[in-house]
Amino acid sequence: MSKVIVVFHSGYGHTKRVAEFVAEGAGAELLAIDAEGNLPEGGWEKLAAADAIIFGTPTYMGGASWQFKKFADASSKPWYGRAWQDKVFGGFTNSASLNGDKAVTLIGLQTLASQHGGIWVSLGLLPSNSKAAARTDINNLGGSVGLLVQSPSDAGVDEIPQGDLDTAKRYGQRVAEVAAKLRG
Repeated sequence: MSKVIVVFHSGYGHTKRVAEFVAEGAGAELLAIDAEGNLPEGGWEKLAAADAIIFGTPTYMGGASWQFKKFADASSKPWYGRAWQDKVFGGFTNSASLNGDKAVTLIGLQTLASQHGGIWVSLGLLPSNSKAAARTDINNLGGSVGLLVQSPSDAGVDEIPQGDLDTAKRYGQRVAEVAAKLRG
């Protein structure tokens, strides 16, 4: 079985809830980036030991939160030593709007993984885009690069659309399965 870490920042709790569903699907350990953009003690060592790393961040102003960006910038030390070379990566983001420029954030996460020499796992699900589609459907937001989640700005963490949470769990499973296949 592969060791998967979900490293994420959550500003208001919504992204944390999504991270929990991704981790459940992947059988992963959660690693939270704190409000100051730092990992807990031993966090870098956990990432070094992982077979797969799944990034998670809210989308604020068209990109990752500054706390996630601080973590990403701090990852230059493992980058320099190629510590994450050939690890499996995935990523997800959450914002209040249906679009909210989430694709820009996902491309940033994918680029970060590529800079580390990683292998990116796409969502791998067809979109639910018929007239009969509902927010309870899998991949209702039509993501491809990674997981997209929408949480209305006035919604509590328990009001994230179930379709997005179900998609999160499926994405976690997919990343874990790809990591297991590559691990042999």
